[in-house]
Amino acid sequence: MDTLHLDPNAFLSTHMAEAELEHPAGIASVGHVHLQVGDIPTAKAFYVDTLGFDEVVNMGSALFVAAGGYHHHVGLNVWNSRGAGPRAASLGLGTMDIVLPDADGLSALRERLAFRGVPAADDGRTLRFPDPWGSNIRVTVEA
Repeated sequence: MDTLHLDPNAFLSTHMAEAELEHPAGIASVGHVHLQVGDIPTAKAFYVDTLGFDEVVNMGSALFVAAGGYHHHVGLNVWNSRGAGPRAASLGLGTMDIVLPDADGLSALRERLAFRGVPAADDGRTLRFPDPWGSNIRVTVEA
């Protein structure tokens, strides 16, 4: 659980093909993301109880969640955002994609979102919905 500096330009030039660098939107894949949230209990209720991630580490000021035994796919913290409400649409990550291994997982998520009253756009293959702070999430099934 190290915090190491990442030079995004060096990362992209090392890990992306030239064609991807010309059109980076929607092409890059990152193993995990860290999101600023307003509070950890709400983050846990959403990302663990609703989305179905496993809680890996809860530090009180940060929560790390994952699927399939990974060290963490999503880090959620209040280090610069304690008490924050929904973020402005122009700030932060545009959309976080989550790819599920099968349609059963998508169906189960659809039911959990409906049960908890989370509004979701659903075209039968993809679910789109915001987290409690306005971060957009798109969930699809692996091709």
